Amino acid sequence: MSLLLALTRRYWILLTMLMMSIICVLSLYPLQALPVVPGTDKTHHFLAYFALVMPMALKKPNYWPVLVLSFIGISGAIELIQPFVNRYGEWLDLTANISGVIAGFMVAQIINRIFPEKKLTVRECNEQQAFERE
Repeated sequence: MSLLLALTRRYWILLTMLMMSIICVLSLYPLQALPVVPGTDKTHHFLAYFALVMPMALKKPNYWPVLVLSFIGISGAIELIQPFVNRYGEWLDLTANISGVIAGFMVAQIINRIFPEKKLTVRECNEQQAFERE
């Protein structure tokens, strides 16, 4: 578990950009009909935005409020654009997206309290670099 958390915290920008790209493509790709997948549409929206916010919330950079508001803003923009690409924009989808962002952030904060990110001291960093050079 700690290795997965360490990797997520280290590559949080890449993971967040990948999730946002996937969400944008899946939300804006024109379809004749929605694919048949288990679960409800609102559940899919909730889970997508839950997964989007998790890497960022686990790292929790200083500017996290800006990112959270950006995720919500992009979600709203997607819902407004969808009618122009043969999709349906719904306000309830936006509600599910916002709920996913909030829940993902809260779960990440609980995880951060249970498994805090270890901050290395300058001495530990120097020792680690010396060990890696050997």
